[in-house]
Amino acid sequence: MSLFCFLWMPVFYFFSRSLSENAEFEGGVSALLLGSLTAVARFFLGSFINPGGFGLSLWFSGFVDIVCLPVLLPLTVYFFFIIFRIFGTLHGFLPFTLLWLIPVAAIRAVGWTIQRDPLYLVLIPLLWTALAAGIPFFIDLMLNRHPRVIVPASLGILALPFLSATVYWAFYSQRIMMGFFLLFLILVPVVIYIIKSLVKKKA
Repeated sequence: MSLFCFLWMPVFYFFSRSLSENAEFEGGVSALLLGSLTAVARFFLGSFINPGGFGLSLWFSGFVDIVCLPVLLPLTVYFFFIIFRIFGTLHGFLPFTLLWLIPVAAIRAVGWTIQRDPLYLVLIPLLWTALAAGIPFFIDLMLNRHPRVIVPASLGILALPFLSATVYWAFYSQRIMMGFFLLFLILVPVVIYIIKSLVKKKA
């Protein structure tokens, strides 16, 4: 399980790059550097929210400290890089985020290995992947500019982080069936992204 947490992000990064039509993108070094800095800072700062019991505080702790913020931060940084034209195009959202998460996952795995809990060592990397690939997937749909697509895609971007945190909360609270159902739901965009990329690759 520890190896999965260590290796999943770099493996999925190289897998996604092999599927991409754009073999290279700007910002790879910046992503690794910024990811390393934030991972070290998070290690020394500790948790921002202390969960109490299994209620709303646990959900917020999962959202901020474990599931969503580690992914939303690099996505936001890359978005501002595009706005200020430092570097980047829209196709770089996914590789930038995955590279950022490689050192984050490595440092988190060191602490989580002591607990030997699959909730952290397996589930969290999958949730990070669902966010890192799912949000750019919905952004790509919005580029269609068709009203029937823009509205559902916008709702998908908003819902994905909340559902991801809820998956963590559900498994932590032993609501296993609910957790598996929501996990399957948020992984659907990742599966569609992979299938779509494979089809384009073979075409």
